[in-house]
Amino acid sequence: MLGFIKKDLAMIKSNFKLLGILTIVYFIMGLLKEIDISFILPFMSVMIMISSFSYDNYNKWDAYSISLPDGRKNSVKAKYVTTILLILIVSTIVTILSFIISYVNTKTINYEQILVSMLGTIFGTLLVLTFMYPVIYKFGVEKARIGIFLVVFILVIIGGFLSQYVNFSFVAKALSIIENYLVVILIVIAILMVYISYIISKKIFSKKEF
Repeated sequence: MLGFIKKDLAMIKSNFKLLGILTIVYFIMGLLKEIDISFILPFMSVMIMISSFSYDNYNKWDAYSISLPDGRKNSVKAKYVTTILLILIVSTIVTILSFIISYVNTKTINYEQILVSMLGTIFGTLLVLTFMYPVIYKFGVEKARIGIFLVVFILVIIGGFLSQYVNFSFVAKALSIIENYLVVILIVIAILMVYISYIISKKIFSKKEF
């Protein structure tokens, strides 16, 4: 599987320079209090990994990979492992930059707020991963992007409707009850989501013909 991971990293290597430039730009904007960098960069790391599916399709990698020992399984596993590693690395960098921004702007560092924010960001990006990858394996990158856009659009509309007409006080009460265990709960949920998504993607990919 290590070879598959190296292949994915090599394919997206050209995007690392862009990600580095954007990191600097968003860091400066954060210092100027123009933007919150906590979600943008980790989310972009997922988008960069999604581009690797297009490279695979263009180079007909999948047809070749299935001829390798455990090729189907390792190909899917490598996508998930590489994406998670990239999310964690970028999130760690963003956390450090958030500490710097907080200190420069306020002369203090709110460690708890920043770490909780980054935990939420990692959870959110993993949620995107768990939804998108099975869809991409099933329908391909282009169709998946259209479907994902429609789903996000519908969710935004539903969310706006609910925020206007639904009382969420019971949600706040529920969160206050589990506050002490929230980190553990999110980690467990994230692991389960990724595992289930991986199993679904592997099953879809195992049945595809090239």
